[in-house]
Amino acid sequence: MRTLGPGSVSSFLKIILDVTWFALWVLIGILALAGLAALLLSFNTELIEQIQFRTDIGEDPGRIGPMMAAALFAGALYMGGVLLIVGNLRRIFQTLTAGDPFHPDNVGRLRFIGLALAGLELGRWVFWGATAMLFPDVDRGNGALNLTTWFSVMVVFVLAEVFREGARLRREAELTI
Repeated sequence: MRTLGPGSVSSFLKIILDVTWFALWVLIGILALAGLAALLLSFNTELIEQIQFRTDIGEDPGRIGPMMAAALFAGALYMGGVLLIVGNLRRIFQTLTAGDPFHPDNVGRLRFIGLALAGLELGRWVFWGATAMLFPDVDRGNGALNLTTWFSVMVVFVLAEVFREGARLRREAELTI
């Protein structure tokens, strides 16, 4: 099976990225609406007291709503970063489907993806640190260094340079008679 052009593996992957991009928009909308609902519920503490929350932090009902809203908005923000990554991947795979893998714009797109991956990981650390300071008794999971993520960031930057060199070689070949 072909890897580039219409009807290829890259066109199949572009379809998967299109579906994922749409699903991420829906998920961001749901998270934002749930965060808004949690924030609005926080103004009515009697209603929150009637809802049985499983909480290990022993918070009063007046703080549960804002905490849930903050967590949901942080999740929506994280999904927004993932949406930007998927959007750039969609544009890269669009050039692959067109049979033009070394399109000059792909270099910038790959660099953006690398920066976005690094930003998401740094954001995870900030969120973990903030919850560690605000809620020291809650088990937040592990805030350790994720080597897989940083390895992925480096790989994406190396691929960006490979694509830059490929675009340069293509320009040189086009100038050759």
